[in-house]
Amino acid sequence: MTNNTQSIEKLIDSLVKLPGVGRRSAERIVAHVLGATEGEIRALADALIKVKESVRSCLICNNLSEEDTCRICQDLTRQKEMVCVVEKPSDVSAIEKAGNYHGAYHVLLGSISPLEGRGPGDLKIEGLLLRIKQGALKEIIIATDADTEGETTAMYLTKLLKPLGVRLSRIGVGIPVGSNLEYADATTLSISLESRRTI
Repeated sequence: MTNNTQSIEKLIDSLVKLPGVGRRSAERIVAHVLGATEGEIRALADALIKVKESVRSCLICNNLSEEDTCRICQDLTRQKEMVCVVEKPSDVSAIEKAGNYHGAYHVLLGSISPLEGRGPGDLKIEGLLLRIKQGALKEIIIATDADTEGETTAMYLTKLLKPLGVRLSRIGVGIPVGSNLEYADATTLSISLESRRTI
């Protein structure tokens, strides 16, 4: 039985729903909140609300943005004819931290997982097909995770895109099978991009 108040328990229950936050971590966060000033907590609450209200998907690549198009799609120095296809916006951040990729992106916002009821129709593929049909792309790098869902998604994309005549490659050495891109370090991601293979 806990000695916490009802409001503390409610906050702990809300925090443990966040990824990577267990009960002990949630209790430490609550202790920090209780020791912080009201101004600090209001600033945190305002920042959470602002993110939820203002962040949306880029109309071109589905990356996170506060405008119609994200900063990467707006950047005229990027090699727009090369697109790296990833599962989620956090993968874009991971690859950007590696620092050696200067192309564009396409975020699928998921992966194929029949066991969880997610099929190709649940992914954001239409925008990628449109970009190919417009003739703007020369190479597509498939950089889905090296787990079962990521490999299934990569195989599906390969079968779908290969007949369209665009050069396809898959990130190579460096990403362990079963791991997620967002947890890979910058050096590993850099090597993976450099050692990509043609499909």
